[in-house]
Amino acid sequence: MSEREQGGGPPALLLGALEPFRAAGEFASLLPSAPILATAPRGDGQHVLVLPGFMATDASTVPLRRFLDARGFRTSGWALGRNLGFAAVGHQLRDLLARANDRAGGPVSLLGWSLGGLMARRLAGHAPKAVTRLVTLGSPLGGTPTRTTVWRVYDRADPEPGREPETRYSEADLRRPPEGVPCSAIYSRTDGIVPWRIAREAPGPLTENIEVRASHIGLGVNPGVFYAVADRLAQPPSPWQRFRAPLLLRPVIDHGRPADE
Repeated sequence: MSEREQGGGPPALLLGALEPFRAAGEFASLLPSAPILATAPRGDGQHVLVLPGFMATDASTVPLRRFLDARGFRTSGWALGRNLGFAAVGHQLRDLLARANDRAGGPVSLLGWSLGGLMARRLAGHAPKAVTRLVTLGSPLGGTPTRTTVWRVYDRADPEPGREPETRYSEADLRRPPEGVPCSAIYSRTDGIVPWRIAREAPGPLTENIEVRASHIGLGVNPGVFYAVADRLAQPPSPWQRFRAPLLLRPVIDHGRPADE
């Protein structure tokens, strides 16, 4: 089994304990980063469906969605309340994508944070022609979520009777990139909730991994994440090119790299 599949153990306890304080610092850095973020690639009205993380609501993605709207994208939250897991939303996910396609008049981009990224990946796997691109933020794409620090809480909120935790997320629609959909995984080696090795994409012609200096909670308010997300959403599906970080942001965001690196 590869290092990526093993994923290592959960993040260090200290990283988890510092998550709220680090996220507050990342949020505070948005204002001084405004001149750089003003140079982020602009959209041309592309519709972006944004899915929140576990136990979060659309309120958690407001800063990121407002930034993207200001850059010329058309974002929408999922409007399904608090994200309590797959069992809680059931078939509403597919209905959500269908409604987004109707509003956009065609395929849409999916942006998912943590558990929201897994849900977005499942949607893209079921309906790849309905999705133009997929961007995930700190999502446990490549390993067993039991290695995250919130697994026990999630297991109680979203149980699946008769299924072992190690096999619950082994489905192809979660573990393999959706066919024909460019996929960008944004992750942090200092993530205090999801081990960074399992937050990366598997090798593929349309996959990449972008490393940021961020906490897990701060992924939605991090200047480097904002820039990278805007860049990826503005990137044409064909010919698709991997991300290159601007010079001024390289202290906080790495260049896009092939998923096998």
